[in-house]
Amino acid sequence: MTMKTTLTSMPPDEIFELNGAYAAENSPRKVNLSLGAYRTNDNQPWPLPVVREAERQLLAETDLSRHEYTSIQGDVAFLELARDLLFGLKNRSVFWEKQGATKSRIASVQTIAGTGANHLGALFLATHLKPRAVWLSDPSWDNHRRIWELVGVPCKSYPYYSSSTHSVDFAGMMSTLESEAQEQDVILLQACAHNPTGVDPSKEQWKVLADLVKAKRLFPFFDSAYQGLVSGSAYKDSWSIRHFLTEKPNIDFCVAQSLSKNFGLYGQRVGAFHYVLGQGTRNRLDVIISNLCHLIRSEYSVAPTGGSRIIKRILSDPALSAQWRSNLRTMSQRLTAMRHALYSELMRLEAPGSWRHIVDQNGMFCYTGLTPSQVEVLKTKYHIYFLKSGRISICGLSTKNVVYVARAIDEVARDPVIV
Repeated sequence: MTMKTTLTSMPPDEIFELNGAYAAENSPRKVNLSLGAYRTNDNQPWPLPVVREAERQLLAETDLSRHEYTSIQGDVAFLELARDLLFGLKNRSVFWEKQGATKSRIASVQTIAGTGANHLGALFLATHLKPRAVWLSDPSWDNHRRIWELVGVPCKSYPYYSSSTHSVDFAGMMSTLESEAQEQDVILLQACAHNPTGVDPSKEQWKVLADLVKAKRLFPFFDSAYQGLVSGSAYKDSWSIRHFLTEKPNIDFCVAQSLSKNFGLYGQRVGAFHYVLGQGTRNRLDVIISNLCHLIRSEYSVAPTGGSRIIKRILSDPALSAQWRSNLRTMSQRLTAMRHALYSELMRLEAPGSWRHIVDQNGMFCYTGLTPSQVEVLKTKYHIYFLKSGRISICGLSTKNVVYVARAIDEVARDPVIV
């Protein structure tokens, strides 16, 4: 038996291909600005100190059940903690008396990281909502389009990034959605630290967008991958999600939550998918969960428990939670410091062009505005690796290489042959 058609190779993933090329590079000056994973000033991974302490405690307990299956839904205690972190339900300053009712609107299941949560949510909505299209920002994380195409939902794009202002093209975004989006279309929104651009709507823009979503009866799908890495506060960085939760209580929406970046557990693949029921909906929480579990069972049966056990230990212990919040601020502050260092050096060099957007953008990534030709020269001549779109990962910058990177960018920007 053979396939009726001959398979053709699929295009490689640009990020992982660049990481492979970087690993094979022999130059002592090489710099990796492609990988979205936190690094120390010595360009080393940083297992969070709080994670190390939680691991030590868990190992000392020698729990015989530590490698057992969890339920299809996942570790319910972990899911409750992840939910409360995402929606800010532990913060006593906000709707404290309504938290019981709010929690009863949220169906949560454990997933294989944020990618798995995105896929599960897309598959669930493709199966039951049957949207005409999903609206993705232009640009968006490459995997968003891949995920939705594989579940059979056509992808459309709304303007998001203005290359002239290096900010959100909010007018273009609203105009396109107002004129072209249709009822029950899905709109994918990144909660904060937009990947790849590093620019987010303002609070006022989020409010206007939420009004549009409600008026046109669109289905909001949030992707939350970088909570806490913008401001250093997990609570502040989930404002957009809380706005939909509290100010648009009559609409359904969902959130794909990654806990890889903010806990430094990249290889542990820890995530959750949350479906929020609008008030007065005809659906029930247990029915939503049972349908999600039906899909989970056919794919991976149960989620891995190693990373979720670590996070559960941290978030359920006040001292460890405080230490984690401190570790989160350390990461956020280093990212901010490196943005300012790169910007300051480019200003000192009087590099051609405007570079203010480097410090105006936020999170792990920066859309530099460099062209594919300039990116290629930076790779081949200067051994600096990042995406052809011009997106750099701020994590790869350090006090040891930022001057070299800035000088390379300056030289490439001054070369009239490279456009």
